[in-house]
Order: sequence, then C-alpha cells, then structure tokens
Amino acid sequence: MSGTEPRPAAETSTAPTTAGKHLPPEPQPRPAASSTSPGPAAAPDESHLVPLLTPRDGVPEVLVEPAALTAAAAALANGTGPVAADAERASGFRYGQHNYLVQLRRQGSGTFLIDTAALPDLSEVSDALRGVEWVFHAASQDLHPMSEQRLFPDRIFDTELAARLLGMPRVGLGAVIADVLGLKLRKEHSASDWSRRPLPTPWLEYAALDVEVLVALRDALAARLEEQGKLEWALQEFEHVRLAPPPAPKVDPWRHVSRITDVKNRRQLAVVRALWTARDENARSRDISPGFVLPDRAIIQAAKACPRSVPALVELSEFSSKNQRRRAPLWLAAITSALRLGESQLPALRGPRTDAPPQPRTWADRDPAAAARLEAARTVVQELAERLGLPVENLLQPDALRRLCWDKDATRSVEDAAAFLRDRGAREWQVEQVAGPVVAAVAAAPGARPAD
Repeated sequence: MSGTEPRPAAETSTAPTTAGKHLPPEPQPRPAASSTSPGPAAAPDESHLVPLLTPRDGVPEVLVEPAALTAAAAALANGTGPVAADAERASGFRYGQHNYLVQLRRQGSGTFLIDTAALPDLSEVSDALRGVEWVFHAASQDLHPMSEQRLFPDRIFDTELAARLLGMPRVGLGAVIADVLGLKLRKEHSASDWSRRPLPTPWLEYAALDVEVLVALRDALAARLEEQGKLEWALQEFEHVRLAPPPAPKVDPWRHVSRITDVKNRRQLAVVRALWTARDENARSRDISPGFVLPDRAIIQAAKACPRSVPALVELSEFSSKNQRRRAPLWLAAITSALRLGESQLPALRGPRTDAPPQPRTWADRDPAAAARLEAARTVVQELAERLGLPVENLLQPDALRRLCWDKDATRSVEDAAAFLRDRGAREWQVEQVAGPVVAAVAAAPGARPAD
C-alpha cells in the first residue's frame, strides 16, 4: 500500500453480546503520546484499560476438515479490508519452529482458527487473499513458519515494526494495544504447548483475541506514521521483511551451547560437539525440544569431566535423574567418540572465520583510523535516531555501520556510503537519512583517514 492510498476503515462488528460475557466497546484509538526516544519505562498504570476477555463473535470452532477450510477461504475472499493474521507454535516443547494453529480474521468474514496439523496445506486460503494486505505483529516470526503451510502474503503491515518506528517504548502486542486502543489483552497462553490436542477453550479464546483488534490497531498506527512522515519508511520496512529469505543455517550451531566459554580445550570442545549432535538427532527423531532431551548445562558438565564409563557419567549431577540414567549409554557413546578423535579432528578453539570486521574494542590497536570513523559515525547515528524518535537499530543495523566504518573507502563520499549501505540491505529511507550525516561526521573526525 502506498502512502497516498486510503486506509481501510477500522473493523467493526454488529454481532450481539454473548450472554453472560463481558465484551469491550469497539476499540477507539487513543491520542499518541509525545514522541521520545525509546528507553526504559516505569511500570505502566493499567487501571484505566478495558479488559479484552471474549471474542466479539464468540470462540469459533477449530477447522480440521478440508471442506471447512474451503468454506473459510471463500468467506475470507468475500470479506473486506486487510486480514489480521497470527500463528501459535510449541517453542520449547517440540523440535523446530512449526505452526500448530493459524488465526485469521477479516471484516465481513469473521475469525478462523485453523489446525495446521490436520490441515497442513493452506494454499487455497493464500489464493483467496491475493492482493489483500495481511496484518501481523512481529511478522518476521510468522512469515517463514507460515510458508510451510503455503501461505504467502502479497502485502503486509507489521504493527510491531510500526510501533518501533513511532518510538513507542514498549512494542509487545499487549503493550501496543494498551497504549493505542486502551484495551488489556490476555497473554497468559503465549508460551503454551500449542501442539496439544484438543486445545482447551481458554487457549482458543486467547488465540482468537490475538487477531480481534489487530486491524483497528493497524489503522491507528498507520495514522500516526502518516502524521510523523514515516509511513513510507514503514512500507519499505514491511516489504523488506516480507521478501526476506529464511535465516541461513548457523555454522557450527553447537558453539551456541550456553556457557561454552567454560570449556577450555579442544578435546572438551569435541565432547560438546558430539553431545550436541547426539542430542539434536534424538530430539529431531522424537519431535521434542532439545532442551528437554538434555539441557545445555549437562553438556558442559560432561565436557569438563570427560567421564569414560556409564557409572562415572551418572555420578554427575546433571545425569543422575531417571531419564538421563536411561539414556546414559547414548551420551557415553557420544563422549567416547570425541575422546577417540585424533588431534587434527578436534575443533578449533575459535569459531569459523567470517567476513565480519573484528570486535570494535580491538580497532584502536589494529586500525586507529577505522576506530575514529566508527566513533564519529556512532555518535551522529545516535543523534539522528533520537531526533527522529526511533531506536538506533531501526535507523541502521549496528553490523552495517561497523562494516561501513571498517572499509576505508566506503565513507569517502555520500555516493560511496549509499552504495555500500544498499549492498548491505539498508532500505532507501535509511540510506537517505544516514549516508550524508555519516560521511560528514567522518570527514570532520580527527584521524579518521589513514595516510595514503
């Protein structure tokens, strides 16, 4: 949606009040607070908020049959305005980040809760909504899992990103709904195991409420963005998120085990790698969160102790439980394989090299001119972010700024800086805001240019 297109009206409903239930009034946008740079905020007073307890149209049945999905797709196609979208996963319970429930709501269509375990292919819903704007909160968390269900929005509006660009100090869905619409959203089931079947009714209420006022929130935030001259920025951000590829697989993911810095030699690192791999294979085969199979702290404890027998392993506190004692032969086999490796097969103490610049704390010794460029650039970008009323990382990613300053030629002209930032994925609005001020700041900084 371009900045000049009219915004669809906020969704309204004429559905009757459900007997015995407290239903809030139609959400009305609240006046925006004065724009300030985001930062720590005192606990908000929520006494004035209207609780959002029950979906206005009641709790819909969960769709599990293909015929019901076809009917839902037709209803959504006949609706009007944007479609509110959300999904629930079982993070911390199941292996990976897969959706177990998808929620959709559109004016004139109602709310639909879709069981993606029973209906894994939702392409007919995606086809029914061609050209329609989808409204998410934190779209980057939902888009890639939704692609597994063949859901591919043509346009999106991200209320979390909008809140960040507006400089709101709290950007969680409940906080933004409270600040903008004056409603209190229930969040008690956000970390539940959504693979559970059947899903309890209170969970379904929660899921339906997550999309109940999302379109009204979108309209209010769009109006604020337009008032602040940031709507075009937001549209560029939304499209960037929509088109972003899935995250690349991590190199040496086992190096992300918690407290791996407690491990001091390559042999112990090999034990960490072997145990992480055995845990991951076991968790994948059982479709269970790896942390439930073997916690990180157990991996580190075993790596430091390097036990050579099952009795020695189960003497360790993290392996003394019934479950871990039962799987002790599996873990010992992994440990033993690591202990038998030759020196050339052991992992390096440091992770694999990347094309990223070194840690900034080393720049003053390694390249004093680059350190001067970074100090000048950081200062001006921070000042810009404060003046524009948004988080500095939304104005420009810190990694892009570090790379820009490490390259001795990238800040020689505004054109050079602009081209460099575009190559790093910066959006056009970011380039326009940042390139000129950074080049000017670097040019004025003593010692920022190496001797040619």
